Amino acid sequence: MDKVEQLIRDAEDQIRNRFAEIEKTEEARTRQVLDAFRAEGVSYRHFAPTTGYGYDDVGRDTLERVYARIFHAEAGLIRPHIASGTTALALTLFGLSRPGGRILSATGMPYDTLIGILGLGDNPPAGSLREMGRAFDCVELRDGKIDTEAVEAAICDDTCLIIAQRSRGYAWRPSLMPEEFEDLAEMIHSRHPGIPLMVDNCYGEFVCEKEPTDFGADLCVGSMIKNPGGGIAPTGGYVVGKKDAVNLVASRLTAPGLGRELGSYEASYRPFYQGTFMAPHTVAQALKTAVLTARIFENLKLETTPSSAEKRADIIQAVRMLSADRMVDFCRGIQHSSPVDSMADPEPWDMPGYDDQVVMAAGTFVAGASIELSADGPIRPPYTVYIQGALTYAHGRIAISEALRQMIENGSLNIDI
Repeated sequence: MDKVEQLIRDAEDQIRNRFAEIEKTEEARTRQVLDAFRAEGVSYRHFAPTTGYGYDDVGRDTLERVYARIFHAEAGLIRPHIASGTTALALTLFGLSRPGGRILSATGMPYDTLIGILGLGDNPPAGSLREMGRAFDCVELRDGKIDTEAVEAAICDDTCLIIAQRSRGYAWRPSLMPEEFEDLAEMIHSRHPGIPLMVDNCYGEFVCEKEPTDFGADLCVGSMIKNPGGGIAPTGGYVVGKKDAVNLVASRLTAPGLGRELGSYEASYRPFYQGTFMAPHTVAQALKTAVLTARIFENLKLETTPSSAEKRADIIQAVRMLSADRMVDFCRGIQHSSPVDSMADPEPWDMPGYDDQVVMAAGTFVAGASIELSADGPIRPPYTVYIQGALTYAHGRIAISEALRQMIENGSLNIDI
């Protein structure tokens, strides 16, 4: 047995209890999804395509009720027309804010891709929220937690929307558990009624037994080609939560007065239903891959977040590689172990929406699907790579092994084999 295989087996022996915890959550969430499917009487007729305006689209409407049940919400907007998680977030920000209003982030600065939407920076794109008369403020986390008192102090008369990001994104900070939004939601609803709380739930769905909507969030927003699509949904995004808020977002997708009543889909809805059913299992596979990755690099004396022993709030695993070469080698190993485009060599490049060059490995069946195994990150010190996804743990294990070998072969990681 060579050193890499021994390293992986040692790590697996150390994390068996964590795997058991992940499997327990998988079963609980699978039961919840199954109950929602049975309650809505999902059948073959719900997979049928529609055309034109899509009035009375039973497949679309039933899927949205399924999501409302899963998230214990009043309503859902689950549409293939929402191109990405960023698109879903933009729809929500535009739908729930008003000219002259102020958007307040309770979790510091959001993802790089939202900076342009908000209109921040020296050269914001045309059509940004800033151009449309919306302002933006943020409150930083305190010791990795939401500082509810500081958020309340930052609320002013023109605050119209409070947002929070569950996942770490490209930041070295903890991702947030669903229950960590409870105090914030209670403060907003009791002392500032009328201001909605939106949680960017990307990468966090089905990781825990509950979602932020179970703890008072007015809306959860995310992408169908991340966790909730189970690696099967081909496109789309979702918004779930309070009915009035969902309707405002729907009016941005279609038109005021039309809302959720409009929107057809000529392809089958089956991948969205099947992906949702598979999501708890697929997320569990991704979590096992993340925990294995963390344990391996901890054993190699590199810093990780979360650690292999921590309870997880999302599927993202961050590892400080400490050198650009090591980071790029790791991503190349992941790419070469992908079922799609394995022959490609990832190179750092100027990616729209990001200030630094980004290296990205993602040989996925669905383009850009973060629930499939990928690794990426901006090329900036301390050269942190972000790993997420894996449709199967077996593939995750193989890919991490090959990435280690790539690093060793190129001399960016020193392990005697």
